Amino acid sequence: MSAPPAIVYYADDFTGATDTLATGARAGLRTLLFLQIPTPAQLAGAGPLDCLGIAGAARSMAPNEMRAELAPVAALFRRLGARVLHYKTCSTFDSAPDVGNIAVALDTLRPAVDTRWAAIIGGQPDLERYCLFGNLFAAAGSGGAVHRIDRHPTMSRHPVTPMHEADLRLHLAAQGLADTRLLPYPVHAKGAPALRSAFDALVADTPGAVLFDVAENAQLQAIGELLGLQAEAAPLLTVGPSSVVQAFAARFASAAPALEAVAPARGAVLALAGSLSPVTARQVAAAGSFEKVWLDPQRMAEDARARTEAIDTIAALLSRGRHVLACTVQPGAAPSSGADIPARALARAGGHVLAGVLAAVPLSRIGVAGGDTSSHALQALDAWGLSFRAPLAPGVALCRLHSETPGLDGLEVALKGGQMGGEDFFERLAHGNS
Repeated sequence: MSAPPAIVYYADDFTGATDTLATGARAGLRTLLFLQIPTPAQLAGAGPLDCLGIAGAARSMAPNEMRAELAPVAALFRRLGARVLHYKTCSTFDSAPDVGNIAVALDTLRPAVDTRWAAIIGGQPDLERYCLFGNLFAAAGSGGAVHRIDRHPTMSRHPVTPMHEADLRLHLAAQGLADTRLLPYPVHAKGAPALRSAFDALVADTPGAVLFDVAENAQLQAIGELLGLQAEAAPLLTVGPSSVVQAFAARFASAAPALEAVAPARGAVLALAGSLSPVTARQVAAAGSFEKVWLDPQRMAEDARARTEAIDTIAALLSRGRHVLACTVQPGAAPSSGADIPARALARAGGHVLAGVLAAVPLSRIGVAGGDTSSHALQALDAWGLSFRAPLAPGVALCRLHSETPGLDGLEVALKGGQMGGEDFFERLAHGNS
């Protein structure tokens, strides 16, 4: 790699990683997503980049695991000489003291930058996520009603990291991040000088972090101009969803925006749904083009024979040219059999099944629904990176897999968080949106 990238981001799950990849590419940033810390050879082969991503699974890790995961990211950032180090969180900020602790991530990454405070971008309007006076709001599905996050019908009841506090300052303080100051959204209406003055007053006291309200995309541009000057003076640590890269794009972009329609898949499509989200459940119910295979979560997580049987069943259907949607939760059925199974165990089982099917049947396109499921599914494959191909739905990109394995290299992959996409998501995966 010649010149260093301006932005290095680590995403705490794979679905978010691909959303940030798409955000950068669509804004004109030369962006490549690595599935682990890149080797010197991979960096050299990547060519010039404006934005380098690393897909991880810190969202599902305990604090000690997170420190071990993120220490090499901090070292890479220092070595590359980038300007912005972005810890990419879910747009709903779901996390907890003992799982996916954002304060632990900041503490581990902070030595990589010279700026003592971190910038937190609180909203992503393109995904209907908004931060107002420090409180986070999110739509329930694409175009759905907007709820305060602690009253959100899904995120307030998340099986691993339920959101019981909407004020991000208090939410992060409970994880150990002290002294987060707020720059509220009405300041934007007073113009750039007032925004600069309010910002300077906040950082003069060297807080632990500055939280930026975001109510609309125009505010992201103003925040990017403000923080871009900071990053060029000294490397900056940032936290938040893909809107962080969106904010910086105008300053660091060097390529034409990437915009393409998604063509119909070439041949049969495999989709794996490991999300318990009601949004995903509605998408599964609407997937009329797919043969549905119901996977028992208890057996999947505990019995190797069950995983082998699932691989054989799915591969046989795909070989006959059928699109297959493999699901761990059947619509209308209570997920009691899997309620006590650790989410990571079930996600790893899904990754084992995906790898087994791809070894048995050549495919051109796959999709995975669920943050943990997506992370472990991609980690189960012999691949090293992803590049952006086209937008499939808000928050979901169709990507190209990079691998040294001929049967995997070039595979089209869509990774979807539980809340993302309309009811026709799986139909779009198979038939495109052109």
